[in-house]
Amino acid sequence: MTRTPLTFAEVFGLPLAVDLRTAARALGICTATAYRLIRVGSFPCPVVRVGNHYRIPTAFLLNTLGIDRVPVYIEDLETGARYAAREMEETR
Repeated sequence: MTRTPLTFAEVFGLPLAVDLRTAARALGICTATAYRLIRVGSFPCPVVRVGNHYRIPTAFLLNTLGIDRVPVYIEDLETGARYAAREMEETR
């Protein structure tokens, strides 16, 4: 079964670790393929087995996806918002 990949916003809203289905969705692969990759030791990021379940640390998943976790500072957001507002005013 093919699922829709996670959006950028959904990826940044993930908890510290995710289940295998969510990780597979983020990677754009089906769950069966994810299980097969784990079985042969080729899953693209570290996997933690908890009882009968697999958990994937989100930091490693983001790294695998090429997404760096960079701190966001409120001052930068405010500066960016002011800049965007100025740009919009100039285009009117």
